Amino acid sequence: VGIPDSNLRFRQHLNNEMAHYACDCWDAECKTTYGWVEIVGCADRSCFDLNAHAKATSTKLVAQQKLDTPITREITEVTLNKAAVGKAFKKQAGQVTEAIHNMSDEDKLKMQEQLESDTYKLVCGDDSYEITPGMVAKVARVSKTEHVREFVPSVVEPSFGIGRILYCVLECNFKVRENDEKRTWLDLPALIAPTKCSVLPLSSCEDFQPFVETLSAQLRKLGIPCKVDDSSGSIGRRYTRTDEIGIPFGITVDFDTLKFQTVTVRDRNTCTQIRVPVSETADLINKLCTAQNDLDRCQGKIPRIYFTGNRLSLSLLRFYFSLVSF
Repeated sequence: VGIPDSNLRFRQHLNNEMAHYACDCWDAECKTTYGWVEIVGCADRSCFDLNAHAKATSTKLVAQQKLDTPITREITEVTLNKAAVGKAFKKQAGQVTEAIHNMSDEDKLKMQEQLESDTYKLVCGDDSYEITPGMVAKVARVSKTEHVREFVPSVVEPSFGIGRILYCVLECNFKVRENDEKRTWLDLPALIAPTKCSVLPLSSCEDFQPFVETLSAQLRKLGIPCKVDDSSGSIGRRYTRTDEIGIPFGITVDFDTLKFQTVTVRDRNTCTQIRVPVSETADLINKLCTAQNDLDRCQGKIPRIYFTGNRLSLSLLRFYFSLVSF
């Protein structure tokens, strides 16, 4: 989109600026006259949202993946004395039961070992509960065969600031002609320029109109947005106007068009101009806009052609263009 690599960076959030829901966050930033501006934020929300909803609704929110080959694994299973747990913890009994079932195998075995001679202190967030031997009926290693894998999906949330991105694109593409600060231009890449090409008759000569209409129709047929500027200003002023609004290419219909059926194709950035047969102009503009060709490449194989009054054979001009794979 025309923003130089040197004006872009990714910055990781510090711990003290991380959102409460994110376990990691990176910003894409663009350097402007205002300094580094965040234009895209990428937050790793992990499974924060689903876990929060599951906790609030007491509903398991998981995705399931059917396994091609069942998996058998050994797990440690705790069987609780529900009556004893309910009598001791009352409203917190469900929380205690869930916390025990969610313990790692290592912690379950550690709890079993401690209960043989003492009580076990179970920590749940900011609360702690004393587990007695009478609350645990059995701790055993069992084999469990899984045909379906359950998991809580994680979410990466990209957030795009469209207004900021557009501002950065416009600022980074705003240019000034060398040695002439009054001549500004917008260096929008052809792929994102709203108008790809201008069609400029050299004067108000009525004989130019059929060529202008033909070229406009051919461009529209290829889906190329174009603008016809047939105002009375000089061709130089009209070039400047189209440069200022970021139109990448210009087609000029002049008196040589009437003689030789060719037009001038001008590049906004370099001001390079070449002569092109009218019948091939729309196809060339289409490939210039889709980065399949560029005028510098054409310039290397097709010299600039100036008409001084001597008739140049159109067949010779077409021979030049046959050297270039448009």
